[in-house]
Amino acid sequence: MTTTLISLAQAGDAAAAIPAGRLIPAALLGMALIVLLITKFKMHPFLGLTIGSLAVAAVAGLNMNTAVESFTKGFGSTAASVGTLIALGAIFGKLMADSGAADEIVDTIVGKASPAALPWAMAGVGALIGLPMFFEIGLVLLMPVIYLVARRSGQSLIRIGIPTLAGLSVMHGFVPPHPGPLAAIGVLKADLGLTLALGVLLAIPALIVAGPVFGTIAGRWVDVPAPDLFESREDTTGRRPGFGITLFTVLMPVVLMMGKALADILISDKKNLIRVSLDFLGTPLIALLIAALVAMWTFSRGAGWTRAELTKSVESSLPPIAGIILIVAAGGGFKQVLVDTGIGQLLADGMASSGLSVLLLAWLVAVVIRLATGSATVATVTTSGIVAPLVAGMSTGETSLLVLAIGSGSLFFSHVNDAGFWLVKEYFGLKVSETIKTWSIMETLISVMGLLSVLVASLFV
Repeated sequence: MTTTLISLAQAGDAAAAIPAGRLIPAALLGMALIVLLITKFKMHPFLGLTIGSLAVAAVAGLNMNTAVESFTKGFGSTAASVGTLIALGAIFGKLMADSGAADEIVDTIVGKASPAALPWAMAGVGALIGLPMFFEIGLVLLMPVIYLVARRSGQSLIRIGIPTLAGLSVMHGFVPPHPGPLAAIGVLKADLGLTLALGVLLAIPALIVAGPVFGTIAGRWVDVPAPDLFESREDTTGRRPGFGITLFTVLMPVVLMMGKALADILISDKKNLIRVSLDFLGTPLIALLIAALVAMWTFSRGAGWTRAELTKSVESSLPPIAGIILIVAAGGGFKQVLVDTGIGQLLADGMASSGLSVLLLAWLVAVVIRLATGSATVATVTTSGIVAPLVAGMSTGETSLLVLAIGSGSLFFSHVNDAGFWLVKEYFGLKVSETIKTWSIMETLISVMGLLSVLVASLFV
C-alpha cells in the first residue's frame, strides 16, 4: 500500500503511444492470468506476478525492454521500502514472541476484555498503532499479537485480524501524516489541522463497520488457524519482560514517527535542528531499526537470555519471511507496469467530464485509479491533481472533505495488483479467494463507509 509518489500523467512517452483500446483488456488479462496461475496451476505468487506483468506489457504493446525496466523498478523500490520494513518487523516480532513479551501483551488484552469485546479492542489497537505508522509497519509489528490473541482466546484468526487490519488501513487512507492524505492536502491547499480532525472523526464509522462487525461475519466465511511464523521458542527460561517495558518498546516506533509528524506540522523551518532530528528519527526505516535494537536489549534482558539465545532468535526471524518479501516486491513490480502503461490516467480522464458532484467524482476517480494501479498513494495523488481545478470557490471544510473523499476511494477493493494484498495473504496463510473474501471486502467497506460519511458531513460543513 505505501509507494513512491508518482503521477500517472508522467508515466512516460512509451505509455502515451499505446492505443487506448488495448490498455483495459491488457490489464484485465494480466490480472486474470495471475489469479489463474496461482489458483489453478498452483504456481508460486512470485512467478505468477512476474509472468502476469510481462503479459500486461505484451498485450498493451509496451516495449518489452521498457516493461522489464518498469517491473524491476517497481520490484526494487518495493523491496527497498516495504521489504526492509518487513525484515526489521520480523526481527522485532520474533523477539517479542520468543521472549514472552507478546504473551505479556496478550495476557493483558485477553484478561481485561471479554471474548465479545476482543475484536473491538483489537480494532482500537490497530487504529492507535496506525495513526502515525505506515500500514506495513503496523502489520508486521502486530502480527505476533494477532496470532497469540487468536490462539489464546480460541477465536478465528480472521475475527481477530480483520478489525486490526481495519484500524491500520483506515488511518492509512484518511489521516495525515500518511503520504496519500498529506500529498492531497498539499495539492488541494486544504487545512491540515481540520483535515486531521475530520479524518479521525469520519474514520470511526468506517472502522466499526469494516472492523469488528465485518470481522465477525468474515470469521464465519474463512476459518484458518494462526500460522506458526511467530511461535514461541520452547527453550526459554520461563522469565519474560514486564508489561511496562514491553509497552515502552512496542510504542517506541509509534512515538518516533508521531514526533516526526508533529514536528512537520508545528515547526515550519525545515532547517530547525529539532525538526531535522525528529524527521530523521521518525523515518520508518530508522524508527523500526531503533525499535529492533532496543528490543534486543529490553526483551532479552527481561527473558534472562544469554547472548547466544538472543542471536538464535534474531537469526531465526528472517528465513520465514524471505518468500513474503519476494511476493510483495513482485506485486510492486506488477503495479509499476500498470502505472507505466497509463491505464489509470486514461480511465480518470474519461470520468472527469462526467458532470457528477465533486465529492462523488473525486471518490470514483480514486477508485478507478486504485483498481487499475493497485496503489492507494498513486490513486490519491493523481486524483488530487485531476480535481484540483474544481477546488476554486470551495470552503475550507469542503476542501478537507474532498481530501477525505479521495482517501476513501483510494482504499477500494485491494486485489492482486496491490502489494498489501499479498502481504496480508501470506501473513494470514490465506488462499487468493479467501483473501478477496476477507481483506478485499474489508477495504471496500472502509471505502464505501468513508464516502457515505463524507457525504453526510458535507450537509453540515
